[in-house]
Amino acid sequence: MTLRAAQLSDAAAVAELWNGMIRDSLATFTTDEKSADDIATLIDTRTGAFWVADVAGQVAGFVTYGSFRGGPGYAATVEHSIVLADAAQGQGLGRGLMTRALDAAAAQGHHVMVAAISSANPGAVAFHEKLGFAQVGHMPEVGRKRDQWLDLILMQKVLDAP
Repeated sequence: MTLRAAQLSDAAAVAELWNGMIRDSLATFTTDEKSADDIATLIDTRTGAFWVADVAGQVAGFVTYGSFRGGPGYAATVEHSIVLADAAQGQGLGRGLMTRALDAAAAQGHHVMVAAISSANPGAVAFHEKLGFAQVGHMPEVGRKRDQWLDLILMQKVLDAP
């Protein structure tokens, strides 16, 4: 397994992973799938903020982060997305990817990383707790997917920014 910066050639594989989560789970509230071009744009614009876990030449997961909200007052806060293939879960890939993202965000001068997690994904809450994220908000019934109201759990971690 190798953790490396995402490359434009990874865009289709990343889109496939992300779209699987969008289609097959309640882990995200969106139903809008991402094209390989959408992902290529993210990879291109998030230099130093987009990594993949490469297992035997296949993308088994990714992490990326970007602005939490617009405006200069939020410039030091980022929000991340992490997705792993089902077969890659429980092997330390998620921890490795998140560690890479947390370290890079701190080195770039970011102060806080935010996780916005669906209440339908309790495993993600536990995963983030193990990484030192704290729950800072719970917004009942703010998302809707597959005719279900879903809660949004907000977690954050203060980074050791220089």
